[in-house]
Amino acid sequence: MQFDLVDLRLFGAIAEAGSITSGAERSGLALAAASARVKAMEEMLGTPLLERGRRGVRLTGAGEALLRHARAVLAQVEQMRGELRDFARGGIRGRVRLWSNTAALEEHLPELLSAWLCTHEGIDVELEERQSQDVALALQQGRADIGVLSDWVGAEGLTLHPFRDDRLVLATSMTHPLARKRNVQFTSLADEEFVGLTAHGALAQHVDAHALRLGMSLRYRIRLRCFDAICRMVERGVGIAVLPELAVRRRRRTMKIAMVAIADDWAPRRIVVAVRKSTTLPLHAQRLLDHLLASGKVKT
Repeated sequence: MQFDLVDLRLFGAIAEAGSITSGAERSGLALAAASARVKAMEEMLGTPLLERGRRGVRLTGAGEALLRHARAVLAQVEQMRGELRDFARGGIRGRVRLWSNTAALEEHLPELLSAWLCTHEGIDVELEERQSQDVALALQQGRADIGVLSDWVGAEGLTLHPFRDDRLVLATSMTHPLARKRNVQFTSLADEEFVGLTAHGALAQHVDAHALRLGMSLRYRIRLRCFDAICRMVERGVGIAVLPELAVRRRRRTMKIAMVAIADDWAPRRIVVAVRKSTTLPLHAQRLLDHLLASGKVKT
């Protein structure tokens, strides 16, 4: 049984895309060449790896097993390359795949990552913003090296390290009636107008999911890409917003906005840094993990 790295990368790309065509494109192969490689792998193993359908492909049991081993092999290859190549240029080179939820990406990671990147030339960080459950899944599947996420998600097979305490709060203008309240139940906000993050953002999807669970459909006047822009809209009375407490506290120093606690049990959150259990990280990823943990003591 002989598979080369091109076979393994191709199979991983097909599995992620759910399509041989898309997998071939991601791997830089012609469709005919990709199909021939998959067929050769199936013939070599003597069992189907994919179930073909009109809407793409699904992995068989054998395909799932191959995917696990392929990701493990490719991770080892990446570790080897990161530790061995380009020593002549004065250090270890490579990349770290870091996935993060919105709150950590907006408020905590920029300063930490910039400091680390400036002292680790030649190592790139491939940063993805996703919902916490997607971050956990990417770690479990070997698509990410390090994840920063909320600890309320399922974390089977992961090692979690405390990073930051944070909670979601309500931001309002100083003249809004809610500004006089100490806390509110989220269901009491059903008739309010909101300013929010863009719909594809991880935090926006998190808030909308809880609203849907409570039978609410939030009315957004506008959706924006960053906390600063949202708070400026809130300050001018466009609507109210659900944001991390730290983000609101920082902007209250320069903006006339009020902060109201959300009494629901999903508002308090702890942000954690996660990696897969029993997995040796590439050296550069381990160094970034150490940096995050050293500077990421739990605090509000």
